[in-house]
Amino acid sequence: MRGAVQGVGFRPFVYRLATELDLKGWVINSAQGVFIEVEGSPNELANFAQRLCSEQPARAIIQSCESSQLDSRGYEKFEIRESSDAGSKTALILPDIATCADCLREILDPTNRRFHYPFTNCTNCGPRFSIIEALPYDRANTSMKRFAMCEDCAREYRDPSDRRFHAEPNACPRCGPQLQLWDSLGNIVSEKENALEQAAAEICAGKIVALKGLGGFQLLVDARSATAIQRLRERKHREEKPFAAMFSSLEAIRAYCEVSTLEEQILTSPECPIALLRCRTGTSLARADEANALKFDALAPRNPNLGVMLPYTPLHHLLLRLLNFPIVATSGNISDEPICIDEREARERLRGIADFFLVHDRPIVRHVDDSIVRLLAGRELVLRRARGYAPLPISLAPGTANRGREIVLALGAHLKNTVALRIGSDVFISQHLGDLATQAAHDAFIRATADLPRLYDAPPEIIAHDLHPEYLSTKFALQQPGQHLAVQHHVAHVVACMAENEIVPPVLGVSWDGTGYGLDETIWGGEFFLAKGDGTFERVAHFRRFRLPGGDQAIREPRRSALGILHEIFRDAVWERAEIQNAFSPNELSVLRQMLIKRFNAPLTSSAGRLFDAVAALIGLRQRTSFEGQAAMELEFAVQDSLTDAAYPFELSADSPIVLDWEPAIRALLGDIESGTPPGAVSTKFHGMLSKMILATAQRVGQPKVVLSGGCFQNRFLTELVIADLQREGFRPFWHQRVPPNDGGIALGQAVAATWIT
Repeated sequence: MRGAVQGVGFRPFVYRLATELDLKGWVINSAQGVFIEVEGSPNELANFAQRLCSEQPARAIIQSCESSQLDSRGYEKFEIRESSDAGSKTALILPDIATCADCLREILDPTNRRFHYPFTNCTNCGPRFSIIEALPYDRANTSMKRFAMCEDCAREYRDPSDRRFHAEPNACPRCGPQLQLWDSLGNIVSEKENALEQAAAEICAGKIVALKGLGGFQLLVDARSATAIQRLRERKHREEKPFAAMFSSLEAIRAYCEVSTLEEQILTSPECPIALLRCRTGTSLARADEANALKFDALAPRNPNLGVMLPYTPLHHLLLRLLNFPIVATSGNISDEPICIDEREARERLRGIADFFLVHDRPIVRHVDDSIVRLLAGRELVLRRARGYAPLPISLAPGTANRGREIVLALGAHLKNTVALRIGSDVFISQHLGDLATQAAHDAFIRATADLPRLYDAPPEIIAHDLHPEYLSTKFALQQPGQHLAVQHHVAHVVACMAENEIVPPVLGVSWDGTGYGLDETIWGGEFFLAKGDGTFERVAHFRRFRLPGGDQAIREPRRSALGILHEIFRDAVWERAEIQNAFSPNELSVLRQMLIKRFNAPLTSSAGRLFDAVAALIGLRQRTSFEGQAAMELEFAVQDSLTDAAYPFELSADSPIVLDWEPAIRALLGDIESGTPPGAVSTKFHGMLSKMILATAQRVGQPKVVLSGGCFQNRFLTELVIADLQREGFRPFWHQRVPPNDGGIALGQAVAATWIT
């Protein structure tokens, strides 16, 4: 049995099934999956094989079941044998799984020996990816090997009728990991249950507590305290980017947010991600001044959505029950750095942020952040793929899988980095690593590039990387042995969406984001590709280009994108326009004018993301940003749903590639601003234009399958509008689900495209 069949109670399930049917033989974990040898009559074996697949454990994923007939050996019983690590390593490593209902009942039961034990788990829940060191998945190959099981735990571990039978992280208060509370200098303040109670008291007092969780540290504060949240923002250098909140129950979430049936399923799933939910109408205003209410404006400024999650470990469950109010639960890092996983590292890196550290002695092998999900077009869309999802692979469609058999290591992009390892028809994607802008992030990236090949004993033959020569991931790739292959950023986006949806060329790919290095050495980001059956990609359309004065500085200042757009339209007359004079000082304008006249540090771009920025600046929403995508987000939030059919005019050129000209839209938009049209109406018409542009291009190209990828398609309103427009005209749109449309999906696209191109 190949697939996710280790760490899910598969061997105990096989044992119980064989015993029930009075069959003899054995089962083992191997590096390839689960190997079963069973003997009985032909009818008994057929029944066993049928039930093996139909009654599998809930978290198991069976990819294949290969069987062969052997002569009877005369086994006397059925048994679970010692695991084998021989042969190639193809078994799937499971993600970390949220606490199951049975374990939760035990930690809340005063008569149970695991009452209030924060590291309770079983074969149905608990740590997996964050503790595994090697395959096969056995205790000796995890960070739990340092904890010798007591008699009671060992009895459970050996009992086939117990749900902890071969539960590798099995432990209890007598033999397992323990808590300590440290002060900011690392001195032990309290231990075990007292540590948890004191940590809760410090949060109640407005302090910042760094908690060592499942896959790394989190920073916790009272979500009802604007003062505590602001202190966390200042220390973490996170001015306006939203924080997520953890609630004790669905009922508590419903008091503040709208929760659909599907969103409830996402929140309570074994993955238990952060879900972006719509805040209840009027909630932020009605509750903002109440002493015991959530502080929306502090948590998510100018944002109608809130990231929420439920407790997913016993430690979180116990802490939330002690507090009985929601808490901020954000990554334990300084902005742009990976989360800390070791308590001594955390003491150094978080010393200026956290007042206390709630730590434990179970080592975390690799950092695994919280995943982020939103509902889009009636289904789940993962925006950050980490805990609960990584490192499960994307299995490629047969037509794709047969294109290349080389082992490919793909190193992803510079922002929202992930790495991926392709072995045959499986692409294993790492957890979210973050932006490669700091030394700590770069070090985490280096560790991850070695991690997947080591786990699967699969030395890469091809190193796939981005085309941008200055990306740290590209520079690292070129230092590695093996064949190197550059994959254009936006092509990788398109291929990632194709791979996830298991579709093969021909396909029209729409790839819209903020920045990507183009084949002509300009900045791309509003691209259309025709993926052909021979594995080639033709750039069939793109946005009209404009210059970005200041280059990368324009990413942080949408007003510069607005200047670039207006300069492209009005040329020298732009300097007399009120929009520009109001947005810049005379000294700034003097420098920017020289940039545009001399075309120095003013690169050309076709970026859809920068077009979003320009419009946000023009209508007065955002002149500067404090985090990536902030202006585009606020433009989405400004939309008026009642005007969904409205759209600004645009033009398509007769050239090849087609140029999508936004000038008619910008001129009409400026007229609307001058006449006092509300920003919401302007935003809606802008989104409508973008959707109509995609439809018009699809009609011109004439390819019925259209894939949507890139960071712009995190925008729920835009994506749902595009899907509806395309479907209404007979096209078949495809979009992401379990792989992010942003740069977190680039590594998947690189891994697949590499074998096409070669």
